[in-house]
Amino acid sequence: MSALISSLSGPLSGAVAVPGDKSMSHRALMLGAMAVGETRISGLLESEDVLATAAALRALGAEIERAEDGIWRVFGRGVGGLVEPASVLDLGNSGTAVRLLMGIAATHPFKTTFSGDTSLSSRPMERVMGPLRLMGTGFTARGGGRLPITVSGTPAPIPISYELPVASAQVKSAVLLAGLNTPGLTTVIEPDPTRDHTERMLAHFGAEVVVEETSQGGRKITLTGQPELIGHDISVPGDFSSAAFPLVAALVVPSSRVELAGVGLNPLRTGLLLTLQEMGAAITIHNKRPEGGEPVGDLVVEHSALRGITVPAGRAASMIDEYPILAVAAACAQGETRLEGLSELRVKESDRLTAIAKGLDQAGVEVNETEDSLTIQGTGGIPGGARINAALDHRIAMAFLVLGMATERPIEIDDGATIDSSFPGFMDLMNSLGAAIKPGTGE
Repeated sequence: MSALISSLSGPLSGAVAVPGDKSMSHRALMLGAMAVGETRISGLLESEDVLATAAALRALGAEIERAEDGIWRVFGRGVGGLVEPASVLDLGNSGTAVRLLMGIAATHPFKTTFSGDTSLSSRPMERVMGPLRLMGTGFTARGGGRLPITVSGTPAPIPISYELPVASAQVKSAVLLAGLNTPGLTTVIEPDPTRDHTERMLAHFGAEVVVEETSQGGRKITLTGQPELIGHDISVPGDFSSAAFPLVAALVVPSSRVELAGVGLNPLRTGLLLTLQEMGAAITIHNKRPEGGEPVGDLVVEHSALRGITVPAGRAASMIDEYPILAVAAACAQGETRLEGLSELRVKESDRLTAIAKGLDQAGVEVNETEDSLTIQGTGGIPGGARINAALDHRIAMAFLVLGMATERPIEIDDGATIDSSFPGFMDLMNSLGAAIKPGTGE
């Protein structure tokens, strides 16, 4: 157990760069492993989750190494060229890694067994297995479609057209990655647009991907199977989901001004930015530029008097990972904030909906939880003084450490060890800006 405690902070100031985008880091390694030739990746997030992906791909036959200059080099085996691993692939805490790799393994003609830590092993995988079964893949899993799972890859995959019942970038990506080694056209139809890093990066590596808007406001993505992917250089921008923590901290701590350099601003990832601006946040974007096929910019954030709003369910897909830290902003705002369409939060690293509601209540914030919504009464002057169960969830842990910077009494989290799965160096970066986060008592 690695308890951490966060105390009331003075003004935050400084310019920092957050670690590389986790979603892009996973995908860069995976597509590099299935490309022909060398892929060089700069800015790769060297977190536990991403390192687990690298280890799994090595076990599947890809050659991956980190050079002294921090550049990662991947020597791929081509589409369909991965090999059967000699042992179980342990993906730790990473739901993204296991779901996307299940898609890749689904259309390779061998068996692959995936495992994970306690948190990951409690998460349902049936939503991925369902469409992959339609392609001819077999599965053996624990009850409820939980890890460990053995994927029996099909030697004769069938292309499918699959309509997602719920918008999910992970399920979409798993089907598209399975489609790489499938003859013909693989199509995914999503009800609401989700993060499109997979589509962008597939095109960057040379795949033929067609994206069309649907009449219902979603998107239809069609991939032509069995392309020859060619290794490419990739520059991974700063992770917007990680930037969200110092960003909200600067908004809620009086007299703060923080600059966040080189943050990825993919429009399907930045629902939080729009939401905070609607709440009255002073956030400006400078030096907008493209990097690796993705929009990037520098953010300047200043303390702001936030006000409560209603966040519509249709925005959830563009900010699904940011609700824990948005809830902190809402608690520090004036008036009522209602967050709708949150049922997906119940199947993340923890039941985030309940974890957020319970933690805010412990800190002295009035909150009402339903099956798919939260209503938060922001009044300012939050008492704090709580010890929060982070539920082995890195985003819950970081969100409540940020809340502790604005509460009257410190907030302690029971375990911050999982923070390294997405944001290595979080405590040091926040403290460099003026936060007061330190090891807790663990009591």
